[in-house]
Amino acid sequence: MSAVAERYAAALADVALERKSGEAVRKDLGAFVDTFLASADLRSALESPAVDGAVKNKVISAVAAKMGLNDAVRNFICLIVDHRRTHLLHEILQVFGTELNKRLGIAEAEVTTARGLNEAEKKELLSVLQRCTGKKIEARFAEDANLLGGAVVRVGSTVYDGSVREQLNRLREQLEAE
Repeated sequence: MSAVAERYAAALADVALERKSGEAVRKDLGAFVDTFLASADLRSALESPAVDGAVKNKVISAVAAKMGLNDAVRNFICLIVDHRRTHLLHEILQVFGTELNKRLGIAEAEVTTARGLNEAEKKELLSVLQRCTGKKIEARFAEDANLLGGAVVRVGSTVYDGSVREQLNRLREQLEAE
């Protein structure tokens, strides 16, 4: 991630938390970035040096009003466009999400299981992870039949591997060592 994107994301996180609207800003910024990336006309209007800054701000205000965007997001988009940093929008969105989670004490987890988990199992797993990490957990779940059973959980740089595949590998290594 670029240092510039990190600075913009940190500044937006400061504003979002000050206004106690972190989740609203995250959702609205994501919606705008999706719209921006999907619309060639919007990208052309906001990135073209031939379009006056005042016109760009009117376009942003109109889009923001139509989408019902948070004022902080609208102002942030105006700043990004004024400083010609629209090429960083997607990266800023990613860094902002991570920064906001860090400041709110939320850890992101990637959970891979051999089979799909029901809601009760997911809730129990999240509870255990929250106790282990001391943080609120936001998890993404995936399935991988190659695990045979159990789960592999990645929280930040820490990996908790409770898969049957890994247990079999450890057992094999132990037997080979004897």
